[in-house]
Amino acid sequence: MRIVQLTNDNREIQRKYHLNEPVFGPAPEALLEGFKKLGSAVEVHVVSCLQQMPKRSPEKLADNIFFHPLHVPKIGWLRTGYQGCIRATRRKIREIHPDVVHGQGTERDCAMCAVFSGFPNVLTIHGNMRLVAEFLRAKPLTYYWFASRLERLCLRKTGGVVAISSYTQSNVAPYTRRTWLVPNAVHPSFFNLPRRPDTPPRILCAANIGSRKNQIGLIKALESLAATRTLKLVFAGGGSEADVYYREFQQLVGERPWCEYLGALDKRALQNEMSQATVGILPSFEDNCPMVILEAAAAGLPFAASRVGGIPDLIKHNASGLLFDPSSSDEISGVIARLVSEKHSRIDLAEVALASCKKHFAAESVAREHLGIYRNVLKRNLGTQNALENLVALP
Repeated sequence: MRIVQLTNDNREIQRKYHLNEPVFGPAPEALLEGFKKLGSAVEVHVVSCLQQMPKRSPEKLADNIFFHPLHVPKIGWLRTGYQGCIRATRRKIREIHPDVVHGQGTERDCAMCAVFSGFPNVLTIHGNMRLVAEFLRAKPLTYYWFASRLERLCLRKTGGVVAISSYTQSNVAPYTRRTWLVPNAVHPSFFNLPRRPDTPPRILCAANIGSRKNQIGLIKALESLAATRTLKLVFAGGGSEADVYYREFQQLVGERPWCEYLGALDKRALQNEMSQATVGILPSFEDNCPMVILEAAAAGLPFAASRVGGIPDLIKHNASGLLFDPSSSDEISGVIARLVSEKHSRIDLAEVALASCKKHFAAESVAREHLGIYRNVLKRNLGTQNALENLVALP
């Protein structure tokens, strides 16, 4: 089967055009690892749009995975509804002539390019733009306002949505033809990381800094605990100086010696932090399928997270981790106090989470589930085409 994966190359997002290798998000990268293991059963073509072409890019990412970076000037992006990206991508897809096109995410151009490709297509929703826009109360003509409206358009036009959580599935079902519930895959390199927890207890919160992720609430919730016992709260994730929340977060961290901010980390640096951490935590107010929870499970890092969105799909309370109300400082403080104090609880939770991760989130098995979805889309598309041909043939 020949597949086009429309995936953002983060060299564009990070403006790191000097890098010689594409940089994908953790979920698309893990899925590509799964396709790589399937070998000759699939031929995958990754297509990414960039405003500036890197000096070098590989033609192949694996024996069965090809990479096609496309140059699209700035005018062809969000301000024109991604018209430049759509046209450039459509030309390339026609050259490749795939069986199916898969748009990874509605945050940028990938979904629009998939639904206007002219080929059978599906979308994966990583961040629910409509729900994020509602949470942030996005003002008209801002990025999230535009993104949420383009997402709604894409949901109506696509052949179906790969929902990575039941939260997304229930929220997009009224707007699209069909949904499949398939979780994200975890990159194989996160499994079997060495565990060497630091002393004093090290609490890792890895997420881009912003009000939706609630890092400031986490700091305030742990104030009293930090006053009674020695611990280190470590944050990892990108942020923007233009964001008032980000600036307040930096100020709070700078004023507290028990807090540390590492900035955005690449995969290897994140894995190193997971190896040293005692526990991971994510206090989001809204979230879909946070990759850090799956990666922590693979790494054997016990985890606590908010009881919101798609997170309860990933963590079974008191079995594979702990859940809490992100609005309750007492609950946040309580789960951290328990995890840093009870070594046996940490071990038990981590073992169950790892077993679940191996069963449900291994890259090859998730890739095979995607192949089943593609075959289903093609079968339905062929059935529709045959019905139309029979209708035309009627006397």
